[in-house]
Amino acid sequence: MKHYIKAARLRTLPLSVSGILVGSFIAASQNIFNWKICVLALLTTIGFQIISNFANDYGDGVKGTDNSNRVGPERAIQSGAISPKQMLQAIKISIFITLLIAILLIYVSFGKEDFTNLLVFFILGILSIVAAIKYTMGKKAYGYSGFGDVFVFLFFGILSVCGSYYLYAKQLDITVFLPAFSIGFLSVGVLNLNNLRDRASDLQSGKNTLVVKIGVEFGKYYHYYLLLSSFLFAFLYTIIHYKSPFQFIFVLAYVSVIQHFIVVYNNKDSKLLDPELKKLALSTFLFAILFGIGLLLPN
Repeated sequence: MKHYIKAARLRTLPLSVSGILVGSFIAASQNIFNWKICVLALLTTIGFQIISNFANDYGDGVKGTDNSNRVGPERAIQSGAISPKQMLQAIKISIFITLLIAILLIYVSFGKEDFTNLLVFFILGILSIVAAIKYTMGKKAYGYSGFGDVFVFLFFGILSVCGSYYLYAKQLDITVFLPAFSIGFLSVGVLNLNNLRDRASDLQSGKNTLVVKIGVEFGKYYHYYLLLSSFLFAFLYTIIHYKSPFQFIFVLAYVSVIQHFIVVYNNKDSKLLDPELKKLALSTFLFAILFGIGLLLPN
C-alpha cells in the first residue's frame, strides 16, 4: 500500500485543488456556497490527479522515460515496486471510484431535472479522465508532443475554477475567467519547471515537451511570462471587484513566487530546480487561500 500512496504523489494534491478552492471562495463571496458541492468537487479533483499520477508513472515507466538519467524521486514502475500490470489495475480502480464521486457531485449540484447540465458535466468528467490518462499513456500521448501545457491550463485553470463556480451559481460570470487564468498559468509554471528540470532526459527519451522544442533559455523566458501573467490577471479581477484593500492580501503569496523567479533566473544546473517544484506548487495553493480570504474579509 505504501508504494501506491507514494505513486499517488500526495505533494501534487494541493496544486490540483487550488482551482476548486478559488471557484468555491468566489461563490462564498456571493453567498451561493454549498459545503456538499465543495467537498465532492475537491474529492473528484483529487481523484483526477491520482489517476493522472498513476498514468504518468505507467506511461513514462513502460516507455523508458523514467530511467537512471532522470532527476527527482524514483517512480514506482521505474523502481520495480509496482509492476505495469498492477499499476493498470490501480488506474482502473481509481477511475471507477472517481467517476462515482463525480456523478454524485453532478447530481447534488443539478438534481435530476437539469438534463443539459447533467450531460455537459458528465462529458467534462469523462474528458478529464481521458486527459489524465493520455498525458503519457499510449502511442499518441500529448505530453510527448508538447501539448501538456495547453491541457494543464485548460483543466487546472479554466475548468477547475470556472467549472466549480458554475456548480454553485448555475451560470458563469465572465470575470471568473481572470483568476482561472491565474491558477492556470501558475499550474503550467509547475509543469514547465518540471520540464526544465527533465529536459536532458526527456530529449534522450524522445519526450518532446515544449522546453525540449524551444530550449532552456526560451523555456525560462516562458516561465517568467507565466508567473507575471498569473499576477496581472488576479490583480485585474481584484480591481474590477474592489471593495476593500484586504482583497490584495493574495500579493503575499507572490513573495515566495518572486524568490522562486530569482532562483530560476540564476540557475545554471537544471538538476537544482527540483526543490522549486514543491515551492511553486505550495505558492499556488497559498495564493488560492489568500485570494479567497481576501474576497471574504470585506463581507
